[in-house]
Amino acid sequence: MKFAILAFPGSNCEMDLYYAIQDIMNEEVELVSYKKNSLEGFDAVLIPGGFSYGDYLRSGAIARFSPIIPALQEFAKSGRPVLGICNGFQILTEAGLLPGSLQKNVSAKFICQTEPLVVNNAGSLFSSAFKLAQIINLPIAHGDGNYYCDQETLKRLIANDQIIFKYRNNPNGSVANIAGITNKAGNVLGMMPHPERAVEDILGSSDGIGIFQSIINYVKSREVVAHG
Repeated sequence: MKFAILAFPGSNCEMDLYYAIQDIMNEEVELVSYKKNSLEGFDAVLIPGGFSYGDYLRSGAIARFSPIIPALQEFAKSGRPVLGICNGFQILTEAGLLPGSLQKNVSAKFICQTEPLVVNNAGSLFSSAFKLAQIINLPIAHGDGNYYCDQETLKRLIANDQIIFKYRNNPNGSVANIAGITNKAGNVLGMMPHPERAVEDILGSSDGIGIFQSIINYVKSREVVAHG
């Protein structure tokens, strides 16, 4: 399979993702510029963390108008996997691919530390490698990671089992301890923690591998079905 990693001005985690996919997961991967207008030939799209366009206006607000975004929206509509990490999550909300928004941490401080997460849904294409209620450890590094949505949206997220990961200790004030959610179709995941920074034990955790492995398993299982 082949992954695309979208690179925007101010992205700074794209090479971490590249390493995770190519060197750890042994899958094909390509950096795709924000200036492109096609995602043809890719099986999954990853949107890295960083500070796209300097986080001016709001985190992810300007990236939403990049030439690649219509192609991303079509890719998501096709049902193929899209994973937005940190600033990538913010871009997905700004692009209308995920509900809610990411606000400033309640501490008003940038937080950079490893956090325990609870796997709230082990049946999604992003979490099938885990067990329900499993605790995984992933690093966070953000100033605007406080997920917010109104009560009606939260009810829908809960009813549709769209909350994939929750913080055990809620470091940023996110509503309902939310660390990662999907769209209703389940093929677009936004999460503030960084799985690409947790793919080797020497980094402190290798729990991020499970997220990438889940995506790979999903895509390859679809290929088997498609080819009969």
